[in-house]
Amino acid sequence: MTSPTGGDAFSSLVGQDDAVTVLRRAATAAARIVEAGRQGAGFVPDPPVDADAAAPSVAADMTHAWLFTGPAGSGRSVAARAFAAALQCEYGTGCGHCAGCRTVLAGTHADLRLVVPEGLSIVVADMRALVLRASSAPSNGRWQVVLIEDADRLVEAASNALLKAIEEPPERTVFLLCAPSTHPDDVAVTIRSRCRVISLRSPAAEAVAAVLIERDGVDPATARWAAQASQGHVGRARRLAADPDAQRRRRDVLSIPRSLTSVAACFDAADRLVAATEVESKSSLEGVAEKEVADLKQALGAGGTGKGAATAARGSAGAVKELEKRQRSRVTRAQRDALDRALVDLAAFYRDVLAVRLGASVPAVHPDVADLVSAAAARWTPESVLRRIEAVLACREAVEANVKPRIAAEAMMLALYQG
Repeated sequence: MTSPTGGDAFSSLVGQDDAVTVLRRAATAAARIVEAGRQGAGFVPDPPVDADAAAPSVAADMTHAWLFTGPAGSGRSVAARAFAAALQCEYGTGCGHCAGCRTVLAGTHADLRLVVPEGLSIVVADMRALVLRASSAPSNGRWQVVLIEDADRLVEAASNALLKAIEEPPERTVFLLCAPSTHPDDVAVTIRSRCRVISLRSPAAEAVAAVLIERDGVDPATARWAAQASQGHVGRARRLAADPDAQRRRRDVLSIPRSLTSVAACFDAADRLVAATEVESKSSLEGVAEKEVADLKQALGAGGTGKGAATAARGSAGAVKELEKRQRSRVTRAQRDALDRALVDLAAFYRDVLAVRLGASVPAVHPDVADLVSAAAARWTPESVLRRIEAVLACREAVEANVKPRIAAEAMMLALYQG
């Protein structure tokens, strides 16, 4: 059978040609394994090998556990979903048009177990339930696919539950994990050693701009600016190109360095930065929490009348409390993500200053504030600029380590002021 023509499941993955080649080869091998299974042969995966190694055999091309790594915006989850679509594709290619591809890409396929954590962590109870469901045979005769978009948020007990499943995988289950890197802080070494690693990189600004122009209809000048300012993050580039609020928040962040004229100004800047990220995170989740609570209460019988209604209402209190706990965790994660985006922009500003100060021939990340960059480069020594970059990076690490955002931001602002 021949696949339809047109864009396929991998067409949304920008600037990752090497990874796509490996994944296409694995999808072809997976289709051959499915066909062999229909003829009575099973699939026992070989131990994982390096993704870029030559793989002449079916078992060497396809394995049961994959780890997608790369910086933010590189397309880790996009690559994993595209590969999941190829595994479920009726043509075995990831055509992007068949029912298998479309339902996987939409997240509704019956044999796709998708984990997209909204809070700070993935707990062991959720992972045990997921592994149990994934142990069943695939309904369509192809694969059960478990896709965890943020495997770095697995708590230790959840990692252990997942490890046991990866060590003794069901015959037709494939695990796809996404994490920033293979560092032990991001994913346990025991899990990484059992996965084939697909390493992604930040796509070039030219590739991101081409996506904005061709797929989103953005004018070329705006597309090039957004692609450069987003530092290869496709999703962020789309927001910058289309959302005036995102553009305003970026301008506010880039104005921070010149506003740090005193110790008091440092605390004011920290307050403004944290308050802005709180507003951004709450606006992105506006109305969601209330609807979730209302839907849960209705599902548990709240508002009903007759025999048993009062008992049902009392029994729903625990479930509502647990939901509210998850919602608070989600808000905290959203605020941290918003703050991290701001810190990445700020670090890039100081990077531009250092490049100008040293006369480096590299493109600016923020060319639209070249006057501010040049003025800062004329005043600061390279050593002081490096110290400022280190202060921003230290703030990112502190927030990730659960330091209160306001405290971390205040310490950073003082370090930026002192140079």
